Amino acid sequence: MEHLAVIFGNPVAQSKSPEMQMQFAKNADIKLRYLKVLTTLPQFEESLREWIEKGIVGANITVPFKEVVMPYCDRLTVEAEEAKAVNTIRIEADGSITGHNTDGIGLLRDITEIKGIDLTGKRVLILGAGGAVRGILAPLLAHQPASVVITNRTFSKAQLLAKEFCHLGEIEAVEREDLAESFDLIINGTSASLQNEFPPLPAGTITEGSIGYDLVYGDQPTIFMNYLLSEGGRAAYDGLGMLIEQGVYAFEFWFEKKPAIDGVMTIFGRNA
Repeated sequence: MEHLAVIFGNPVAQSKSPEMQMQFAKNADIKLRYLKVLTTLPQFEESLREWIEKGIVGANITVPFKEVVMPYCDRLTVEAEEAKAVNTIRIEADGSITGHNTDGIGLLRDITEIKGIDLTGKRVLILGAGGAVRGILAPLLAHQPASVVITNRTFSKAQLLAKEFCHLGEIEAVEREDLAESFDLIINGTSASLQNEFPPLPAGTITEGSIGYDLVYGDQPTIFMNYLLSEGGRAAYDGLGMLIEQGVYAFEFWFEKKPAIDGVMTIFGRNA
């Protein structure tokens, strides 16, 4: 039996989710056809209903539909509720829709299991306070870091996030210029790397033990990665691992089977 899945996005032409998910399916010995669906905000509901009628097992949801899809979900996982965004849906046997968010758990699996970074008792700095950051906070705090500091250009957004998630662990908002300690892990959740412009952090923020993680990825190291290493940081990673691991969790959400990632790195032009 061949299963059908799609990704909804705008733009969506650049997405490598079809190649990635079909490689997962091959590794898991599951037949899967996976297609890109370009739609618009006014047409989203119609597109969603159309593909459900065509029998999709589920779908990945990317910008700008991660919040838009939520009212159409009959139930949400804890991850989706905490992130206030859905990046994966599963169509149940009765036709109902379950919304999930695999971004945060994908990031934390890449950091802790793939990269082997133990976050327990560590000091973590997060740059940015947008949707991508919201999606990673609960899974991050579950690893019991000593502290999480959020800084953002619009400081009130950082304050709101810190207040919202403070019941899950030690988290606070600090103005960028007021950062006065060093951090074990620095996560860049801003668009600085996409704009190829990264404003310096206060002296002492980065030490020889600091590790950097950029939520975006590209063919070359990002400007954030280069900056962290130039300031003496220990290591820097881009977000490709997060992308792959969130895809693993999406596949598992659909098929209740975690796929091997053999052959996936080469899809993105990386060595396995």
